Amino acid sequence: MSYKNIYLVLAILGFLMPYSLFFPWLLAHGFDFPHFFTLLFANPIGGAFGLDVFVSAVVLIFFITVEGKRIGMTRRWIPILGTLFVGVSFGLPLFLYMRESILGDYHR
Repeated sequence: MSYKNIYLVLAILGFLMPYSLFFPWLLAHGFDFPHFFTLLFANPIGGAFGLDVFVSAVVLIFFITVEGKRIGMTRRWIPILGTLFVGVSFGLPLFLYMRESILGDYHR
């Protein structure tokens, strides 16, 4: 299996797995973001994971912007939106899939 296909499979899993838990919560509570953040930071462990994901998302968006520009990637906004609306688990493999489409065999 090519790297491109692996990244695509990981992007699909990175979308489905978080949303399998988040979507039912969203149906039950709607867009109640204060409640969401109360639950996320309800204890130090949840808060640590939440902050880790926030920092990772900022780093990933910076990486997508810089690396995407460096390799001439158009539509860099797609994995950025994927990161913002789903998470790093979707945005990173989606970006790597798109990056592999541009670089192909040149970087191996």
